[in-house]
Amino acid sequence: MNRTRTIRHLWIFSLVALGIGWLGVGLDSQLPDQQKEETLGMAVWLITPLLLVIFLRTFFGDGWKDAGLHPRLSSQWKWYVIAFLIFPVVTLFTMGVGALSGWVDFTPFDAGAYFSTFVILLGINLLKNVFEESVWRGYLTVKLIGLNMGDLGIYLIAGLLWGLWHLPYYLEFLPEEAMYTVLPVSEGLFAAIAVVNMLVWTVMFTEIFRLTGSVWSVVLLHAVEDAVINHLVIDGFVVLQPGTEIILSPICGILPTLLYLLIGLWLRTMRMRQESRKANPLN
Repeated sequence: MNRTRTIRHLWIFSLVALGIGWLGVGLDSQLPDQQKEETLGMAVWLITPLLLVIFLRTFFGDGWKDAGLHPRLSSQWKWYVIAFLIFPVVTLFTMGVGALSGWVDFTPFDAGAYFSTFVILLGINLLKNVFEESVWRGYLTVKLIGLNMGDLGIYLIAGLLWGLWHLPYYLEFLPEEAMYTVLPVSEGLFAAIAVVNMLVWTVMFTEIFRLTGSVWSVVLLHAVEDAVINHLVIDGFVVLQPGTEIILSPICGILPTLLYLLIGLWLRTMRMRQESRKANPLN
């Protein structure tokens, strides 16, 4: 890896990623009467980072060897299973706490409607998250790893950039009514909580990626997240008692966020053991 080139490209990537959403917001301001979450500006925000990564890898010397495009499913299948289960298990546990405390109303829950929509959303998000994970794990994270950066630095830089890239989405593209079903706070506070949430999730996402060496494992992890927890809350299958959302919300509550952090740190421990065995095969 050419260290100077990598650092230069990471600066370019970061500046484009942090600015493109606001360019999309400006574009939408000139194109009224678009449907929320289906605007041209949002498409520009979502697709541009991937296009930049393709250009940097194809034409500017970054190459494709470290992109993690090989699934490695036969050797790393157990981590794929774990990637599939993390969000459902934590959500089930959190909702169990909600049931015991009486803070969650399950009356609207319709199992048939929920799981049929889950299957549809999973398929859609497997495709959508190729765009996102090829960028944030398959490019940014792997380049930070290549610079021999420490784990905390990787989590902070990748997590902050990932979170800050989302700011135009939370502040402009996301409909207010969808935001209020998750957490009834101001847009600014919601965005700040979401960035912190993504910082925590970055530990899990990074470690699943490093354990498997494949971007497809985090595509799966991210797709399951989108299909399980967003759908559960935003579509009203469960209703949290007012004031308890900050604790129990499957999307951004304190309890599930702490559990995701613990899982991420456990995955880090597993990855370090795996690396130690490879470095000392006779031990």
